[in-house]
Amino acid sequence: MAKITLIGVDLAREGLEFTFVTPPLVGCASCKIKNVCFNLEPGRNYRITKVRDKVNPCFVFNRDQVATVEVEEIQEYVNMQFGKKLQEGSTITLKSMNCDHITCPNIEVCNLVHKREGTKATIKAIEGRLECPKGYDMRRVSISIIQ
Repeated sequence: MAKITLIGVDLAREGLEFTFVTPPLVGCASCKIKNVCFNLEPGRNYRITKVRDKVNPCFVFNRDQVATVEVEEIQEYVNMQFGKKLQEGSTITLKSMNCDHITCPNIEVCNLVHKREGTKATIKAIEGRLECPKGYDMRRVSISIIQ
């Protein structure tokens, strides 16, 4: 089921995938429509499915406007080191790799930049092996966050 939220007009396009980090709290307290901005779960991934015509003023985003969009939650992924505990159906606790290889294209996912460390999740599928510049045996894993 689609949720309705607001996003900067320069980002509002169908198919855009994003991770909702947290709403900016500076200046939002007095906003009359803040509940529409704050209705997504931090750390979850979403895809814009429809851009509506309604535009509202907002000084936080570029061009001082936000567009009304419909979003759907999409599959969550993490990168994990391969080992005995990495099995489909098992429950895990998300933990950052604390990798310092800043040129690696996977650094944000391995270091849980947009996920909360310590979150419980269930492994849905082990998608495949990743190339790790540090030589770790890393796998892309689809997960389901446990509420």
